Amino acid sequence: MAELTDKAAPETSAACHAPAPRRFDYLLWVSLAVVAVFYALHYAGAGSLGGAVAELSASVVELVHRMWWGVALAVVFIGLLGKVPREFVIAALGSQGGLRGLLRATLYGLLLDLCNHGVLMVGARLYERGVGGGQVVAFLVASPWNSLSLTLILVALIGLPLTLLFTLLSFVVAIVTGLVYEHLTARGALPANPNRVESSRDFDFWPAARAGLRTCSFNRAFFAEALVDGVKESRIVMRWLLFGIVLASVVRAFMDGDVFAAWFGPTLLGLGMTIVAATIIEVCSEGSAPIAADLVTRANAPGNGFAFLMAGAATDYTEIMVLREATASWKFALFLPLVTLPQVVLLGWLINMA
Repeated sequence: MAELTDKAAPETSAACHAPAPRRFDYLLWVSLAVVAVFYALHYAGAGSLGGAVAELSASVVELVHRMWWGVALAVVFIGLLGKVPREFVIAALGSQGGLRGLLRATLYGLLLDLCNHGVLMVGARLYERGVGGGQVVAFLVASPWNSLSLTLILVALIGLPLTLLFTLLSFVVAIVTGLVYEHLTARGALPANPNRVESSRDFDFWPAARAGLRTCSFNRAFFAEALVDGVKESRIVMRWLLFGIVLASVVRAFMDGDVFAAWFGPTLLGLGMTIVAATIIEVCSEGSAPIAADLVTRANAPGNGFAFLMAGAATDYTEIMVLREATASWKFALFLPLVTLPQVVLLGWLINMA
């Protein structure tokens, strides 16, 4: 562990991630070009032009400014995570899976202070490091808006009781989703993680970690290599994140906000429209908190507020596509909304009726 690298990992990694013929990534570079153009137009005075151009440029700038820090932190996290031997990752999250492993993964998801876009990169990296599929989806479902900073914002916006209720229910959804995934994996309905490595029975986590840290050189070269690796590994998310910024900006530019908000009442129709909106609009966790608060306070629909927060994690197309690419399985990715959405709709309706 002198360099915090896994001796067994290269063979597995090479088998699962063999270099493919390099092709031009149209989605990545076209989306990046569109975002860059409208970002530049905003500071070149596009606001004075009015109309869709002004709305598009303002939306691009807003989303980029809201998301950049979460993505930057995620790049650092996954770069450092790549330096940790796979056995340590498995031991930290629980190698046995089951309820205990899901509880650990969900708690880590609740505590990790990253937006829903940044956490995707960490989740994909955890899967590559061998964490079970049930734990990965529990981590992803629990994490996006449950960071400490956003929780405090929600407390200020909607009060402590509702914030605690939303957090508790998101924990329940994450655990149930993880259990369903593990059950389906055990039955063979969903693919098991091919990178899975069981932790050795005689592996003692803390003594091994202390020994590794003592022999590791945390110098400039170490952090530079971790940062480069993080940037390379983040490409799987960046292509969809940039496309999401473009899509969300188009929706904002061509859909009147007042008309949009009028549909979000505490009814089944309002709940359904909330789910649809959260599915279509790529809203980062920082942006989802004030919108959810408006649903609670202005539309008097607390269940819709909860559904908006959760549906972003459950139906987000970026998350689905990243899971598809990380697991090489459409079934694994599409089961995320199939399992989580019924829970979110039921809980949102119960909250509205309370």
